[in-house]
Amino acid sequence: MRRGRRLGVDVGAVRVGVALSDPDGVLATPLVTLPRDLAHKTDLQAVARLVAEHDAVGVVVGLPRTLANREGPAAVAAREFATALADHLRSARMEVPVDLADERLTTVVATRQMRESGRKGRRQRAVVDQVAAVAILQGWLDAHRAPPT
Repeated sequence: MRRGRRLGVDVGAVRVGVALSDPDGVLATPLVTLPRDLAHKTDLQAVARLVAEHDAVGVVVGLPRTLANREGPAAVAAREFATALADHLRSARMEVPVDLADERLTTVVATRQMRESGRKGRRQRAVVDQVAAVAILQGWLDAHRAPPT
């Protein structure tokens, strides 16, 4: 795995959660929650700005599959977002790969963690997408990290 920061992205119908890794690819941390903007694509522009700002070497977008390993409307939306983001980055002359990572149950787990930590309602919704993005990115980092020698 190439050294450098990566962004993890949890695409929802209303919000886009974003997480950031350290340069060594060991730990993912919450970064920001962006409003989803299908009409004007400002969410794509904001993620591209974050890629540039943090000198990211890759982006990992969560792909929500069902427990039966099928893809529904949310997975279609995530694939479309990943493709549009890759196109946007290329047009901005940023050669940054955009990968998809299985994210089964990350939002469910993130919501449970937020409830258990005492966050409820609006305070929870504002952060749950970032926590889901952390889970997506951390899972990808763990799967792609070179085994110790």
